[in-house]
Amino acid sequence: MAEATRCTWATNATALMLRYHDEEWGVPCHGDRALFELLTLEGAQAGLSWNTILNKREGYRRAFDAFDFEKVARYTDADAERLLADPGIVRNRLKVASTISNARAVLAVRDEFGSFDTYVWRFVGRGPRRNSPKSIGDIPAKTVESDAMSKDLGRRGFRFVGSTICYAFMQATGMVNDHEVSCFRHADLG
Repeated sequence: MAEATRCTWATNATALMLRYHDEEWGVPCHGDRALFELLTLEGAQAGLSWNTILNKREGYRRAFDAFDFEKVARYTDADAERLLADPGIVRNRLKVASTISNARAVLAVRDEFGSFDTYVWRFVGRGPRRNSPKSIGDIPAKTVESDAMSKDLGRRGFRFVGSTICYAFMQATGMVNDHEVSCFRHADLG
């Protein structure tokens, strides 16, 4: 049986990266905890490879109470120090602090909008956007929508949420379908 055609970036990928591409990337994601997880991981990825973050994902889940943002929002300085000693995550002081402060910001957004889900999905009109990139070169690093998300998140106290990170978050959560048109997942995700 022939190998499925995938996005260029998934060619020669590790088994973990292939699973991520085939099963998760671009699939519409809902739920405050799942969205907080992906926002955290996208921020942690800044300056690193996505493969590095995928390999540490279980470490992040363990270290950050399965991304229970209500618990993470209550983390103290002692918790931050514990996290900085944890080899299962990226031990960057600014990234650890941003995860804690972003959890607090998620609570504020939830209070205002009813859910973090409702808030973030409004940047794409509440439904996935389907793009039709023919090659990886057709996929932007950021868009008007990610610029707006980044600006608004920043205004609300979120950190590690530049426009490029926000666009990667939108791709990861299926707010946009950026699978190349030749990839079997492009049609699958409609």
